[in-house]
Amino acid sequence: MLLMTHWQSFRAWATRRPFIGGVLTMLAGIEMFFSGQLDLGNIHVQLGIEGLQSTIIPIAMLLLGLLAMLMPQHRIFYGVISLVLSVYSLVGLNLGGFFIGMLLGAVGGILIVSWMPKKAVEPEPVTIESVTPQASDFESAAREPLPLGRRR
Repeated sequence: MLLMTHWQSFRAWATRRPFIGGVLTMLAGIEMFFSGQLDLGNIHVQLGIEGLQSTIIPIAMLLLGLLAMLMPQHRIFYGVISLVLSVYSLVGLNLGGFFIGMLLGAVGGILIVSWMPKKAVEPEPVTIESVTPQASDFESAAREPLPLGRRR
């Protein structure tokens, strides 16, 4: 029973923010990090300024995914920056983490930008027809008896 309440509270928290886009962006950062730190025997693959980009881009992707989930009001900024970084990772980081990280980051950024919070249900607007009394309203009121303590 306790597990179910935790799961329900997590679901309620996750539906109020771009959760899936943030997770995909964080996965892109993790994948880019491991592809940037690739070591093939005696060959160490590093691109950019002494491999600095292979560390900074994945960390930025992780932070952007996390911040998009924690602060959904800034989702458009975080989503656009993650899209730019994932496209730039094609040049700056082993073909964008061998295309997998770039695709995860692009899809995550798109989901972050396109996520919209649910609007509160607004009451129906009051129209003149619903406020204007009808003749049948007066007739039914005239036919009803008054309470015993009151006279006309």
